[in-house]
Amino acid sequence: MILEGDDVGERLRVVLLFLDGVGLGPSDPEVNPLVARPLEALHPFFDTVALSGEITSLMGKGAVLWATDATMGVPGLPQSATGQATLLTGCNVPALLGEHYGPRPDARVRSLLERDTLFHRARAANLQVAFANAYPARYFKAVARGKRLPGALAYAARAAGVRLRTAEDLARGEAISVDFTNTAWRNQLGYPDMPLRTPEESGHIVAALTAEHHLVVVDQWVPDMLGHRRDRGECLRFLSLLDRFLASLFSALDLSQTLVVITSDHGNFEDLRTRRHTVNPVPTLLIGPEPQARFTPVQRLDDVARVLAQALDLPPLP
Repeated sequence: MILEGDDVGERLRVVLLFLDGVGLGPSDPEVNPLVARPLEALHPFFDTVALSGEITSLMGKGAVLWATDATMGVPGLPQSATGQATLLTGCNVPALLGEHYGPRPDARVRSLLERDTLFHRARAANLQVAFANAYPARYFKAVARGKRLPGALAYAARAAGVRLRTAEDLARGEAISVDFTNTAWRNQLGYPDMPLRTPEESGHIVAALTAEHHLVVVDQWVPDMLGHRRDRGECLRFLSLLDRFLASLFSALDLSQTLVVITSDHGNFEDLRTRRHTVNPVPTLLIGPEPQARFTPVQRLDDVARVLAQALDLPPLP
């Protein structure tokens, strides 16, 4: 594949895995799926992998985890639209608006996402950017008719000219589904011939995209949905799939040349005592070449964009 602009191999590559609605919560395994079913894929990097509110920071082998404040000094429960906009702009969007707002971006948030985001700066620097998620044809039709508003990450990607991937990309193995297996595409979305895949294969697909792009973004919204449903069994099943995906992704990447950033916008999934969002801090994990030496702590959600811009050698955000 011939790339325009900078050769991908000359820069640090970045994978941003966004996990919607995942906080650091109670240490009780009956309440917190992340404690009941720790992510074994993190074992090569950390001695402990049970993600709970007892962690403020965790240093590992080529990895670091920080508890990150998602409230940013604004009263109320953090929400997806303002949280995700903060991740992409580096601005304290709830403070700008005077409230946490979501789930979908309203006109105020959209105006921020249309101007100066991580996607815009990467594109302006002629970097190759991939949004790894695939979307069905009916999604694009609903958006075109004004019947559906994209989430903040997808909206910002489109505003910056980053292509959202299609069913054809998914079938070719050039995109992934949020269930990591394509099962929902067959059973719920009207694609009975869509090839089924394992989470391991989806991990390799993202790694392949990383070999051809400077920045690869995975928008994983399932945890927030499951947290609202409070279905412990489905939460544990999702973590099993996520664990297999992560183990495959890490094994397929050159982590001496790639930084994996895993973060969230607010808590929810980590406390099944409530269907609502939480004020718990969210985890920010950096896995790659010497992250402790390269980056200062990600204490608040508006710090994440700074790390991403620094890793991509972009001007600071905001």
